[in-house]
Amino acid sequence: MDRSEALVLVREMVPNRNLVNHCVATEIIMEALARHFGMAGDDVERWALAGLVHDLDYAQTADDFERHGIVTAEILAGRIDDEMLHAILAHAGKAPRESQMDTALYAADPVTGFIVAAALVRPDRSLAGVEVSSLLKRWKEKAFARGADRDQMAACEELGMTREEFLGLSLAAMRARAAEIGL
Repeated sequence: MDRSEALVLVREMVPNRNLVNHCVATEIIMEALARHFGMAGDDVERWALAGLVHDLDYAQTADDFERHGIVTAEILAGRIDDEMLHAILAHAGKAPRESQMDTALYAADPVTGFIVAAALVRPDRSLAGVEVSSLLKRWKEKAFARGADRDQMAACEELGMTREEFLGLSLAAMRARAAEIGL
């Protein structure tokens, strides 16, 4: 499965535009993480693709969240490799995090919403003025972006990255492709 095929599938299966933007933002961060870890070519594409399709079943499992991730893996079985399938299951807590890709997707998933929330509280509602220092302050505010699980984002430390480094990489990646995610 290539990116264009995956994007068509995401747009067909994920009816909410904000969730489509979340999938694309996760793709963007996964690509940036792969490059950060020295990967190139097919490996970067695989990481990005895992990010893009990770929530493919979100609409289908909204009322049965215990199946989230499992349905995506079933849909994509035979279309993407086993490492990607495992990362999708691991991001949803349906498999243990065993690989770097597993942990990267687990941490990248909530950080997109955290960064988007920081952009949306700004007067210009854009990523342009969001700073890593403000993200670090907001991290401590439990009421801010409540759905962005801080423990899940903190898994970046298992990748050898500080929170500041992870937030900076994620913000820079999303900012560079802001038009693709409506920001």
